[in-house]
Amino acid sequence: MATAVTARPLRTHPAKRDRSKRGAQTSWRRRVWLSALLAACLIAAVLVHVWLRLQVVHVGYVLSTTSKLQGRLEQENRELKLELATMVSPDHLETLARKRLGLVPPEKGQVIVLP
Repeated sequence: MATAVTARPLRTHPAKRDRSKRGAQTSWRRRVWLSALLAACLIAAVLVHVWLRLQVVHVGYVLSTTSKLQGRLEQENRELKLELATMVSPDHLETLARKRLGLVPPEKGQVIVLP
């Protein structure tokens, strides 16, 4: 006589099933947190990169403006030096003394030589 053996599913203890579910959930949560942390680090790195590029552009504009200002000031300095040289030249001073002040060269008897 042959007896039929029926296959029964293996039953595991309920606590063991809960542990395996908890382990899977913990593993899933850990992956989610690691993914979120990695994404946050990547976003932070991109934002820092963009901020640095903006700073480079801003400093470039400031440098350009400063360079133009320096050029203008150097040109103005050259013009002022030329004007000063013209104003203190003996010919210019003599012309001003004759026209504005009415001065004339001294005559022979007006000059007194001191010992």
